[in-house]
This record gives sequence, structure tokens and C-alpha cells, in this order.
Amino acid sequence: MNGILAIDQGTTSSRAIIFSKSGKKLISSQLEFKQFFPKNGWVEHNPNEIWSTTLKALKQVINKAKKLKGHILTIGITNQRETTILWNKKSGKPIYNAIVWQDRRTQDYCKLLKKKNYENLFRNKTGLFIDPYFSATKIKWILDNVEGAREKASQGKLSFGTVDTYLMSFLSDGAVHATDMTNASRTMLYNINTLEWDHELMQLFDIPLDMMPDVKPSNADFGSLSNVKNISVCGVLGDQQAALFGQGCLDTGESKSTYGTGCFLMTNTGAKPSFNDSGLLTTIGYSIDEDVIYAL
Repeated sequence: MNGILAIDQGTTSSRAIIFSKSGKKLISSQLEFKQFFPKNGWVEHNPNEIWSTTLKALKQVINKAKKLKGHILTIGITNQRETTILWNKKSGKPIYNAIVWQDRRTQDYCKLLKKKNYENLFRNKTGLFIDPYFSATKIKWILDNVEGAREKASQGKLSFGTVDTYLMSFLSDGAVHATDMTNASRTMLYNINTLEWDHELMQLFDIPLDMMPDVKPSNADFGSLSNVKNISVCGVLGDQQAALFGQGCLDTGESKSTYGTGCFLMTNTGAKPSFNDSGLLTTIGYSIDEDVIYAL
């Protein structure tokens, strides 16, 4: 039995599933973890619970596959997207709880940015409206409010990641610090025209560039995970984009609505990937419009 191992790290649970090459679900494990609400509108997760439940789910399905004499070919990851984690590069320890995509603590700061007429700048560079939903203001909040965080960041001692990045870093013992375009494009820091972290936006939030993960296409080889039998990760997608394509919305105008912790409506607008003469990717792939109903 040859299978593909999928990690689905969501807002309320961590899940591991082994699929056959034809897409049939063979083995699965799912574990819930705690939600923290320190103040009205604040939502946090314990990063240690994120990785521990993920690792436990992985071990459960891998052990079951071993008993069935199964062989895992590769790993794919889908994850809650804008949730923000900062950790010490050397020790791997988070410096604060994960601030979840639902969190609204930076709402006043976002209003200030809009008042200063930054909306069009962000819209043109990232395709996003200024909102606490995205990762950028969450990163800034942690750097501004956790003792010593700014100093450590300036010294190059901290890493940032959405959940996919954090999991790959932990499961590879720090060897992999990467994300894909779908997750990067939800940070409010990634320029979708140049396909790189935007220096002007990074400076606006005073976020050092060396905190940021490498950005790769969603179907890239992200590297092997030493804590998961050195199996390579060859696919990463944010959960809503993964659901869009997983449900077969491959043609222009096709849409899907997901009903989970929030309600998400996404549409494939039909922008196909294109490459330059050197074979380098010059567009992000499919362009996606999204509307979100927050669940707080």
C-alpha cells in the first residue's frame, strides 16, 4: 500500500490522513486542542498544543500504516492561514501564544492605517484590504508587546510563520523555514506583483526581513521532516485555497463556500500561471477573490 500523508491543521483540531494515490481515504486521526480568549475579541492557541496534537495524529496514522505494510510517498500540508507565531530560531520555543486569524486586537491600529490613507498601497501591492484578520499587524503587536521581542528581532534571533511554516520548522528540527504563496499572500506583507516580501510594507511595520520564511510554489519540494521519518513535504496550501481546488473549482467563475469555524466564499477568477523566458514563475497562479464572515 503506497499512500500520501496529509496534515490538516485547523482552527480547532489537528488531523492526519493517509490517502491512496487515487484519492481514497485509508487512515485518519484527529485531535482537538484548546481555544484561549484572554480578552473580548482576542483569540489565541498554544503553539505547543498545535505541534503536539499534529505530531500525535501523525504517529497514530503512520503506526497504523506500518501494521498494514504501507509506504508513505510524500506529505502535504493544509492549515489555518493567517494565524501568527513567532519563535526563537535557536531554541524553537514560541515567544507568545499563536494569535489566531479571528483575533481583532489590532483593529484600532488598522483604523489608524486607513486614516493615514494606506488602504490603496496595501490593495495594490497585496490585493488585500487593511484588516486585523491578516498576519502583519499580529506580528507587529507581538514585537511591540512581548518583552525583549523587538531587540531579539533586530538581532536576527526570531522567526515568523503561519502554521504551515511553524509545523515544518518544528518537524524538521529547524531545518525548514518556508511557506507557500497561498499562505504568504494572506500576511498583508507579500507583494503579489513581484512575488516577494515587500520591503516598503515590512519597514512600515518595522518587521525585519530575516524573520520571514522562504516563499515557494504550492507544489514545491519543501524539504524532509526529520521527526516524520525524513519524508519530504511536496505540497502546501492554505485551507481555503486547498478546499477550492479540492472541490474541483478549476475553471473561471467556479466558486465554493466552506462552512466551518467561519463561512468562506471563494471564486476562481481565471488567472493562469505564466512563466518568463527563463522558466521562472511570473504570476502567483490562480487569482482568487474571497469574502469572509467572521466567527467570533
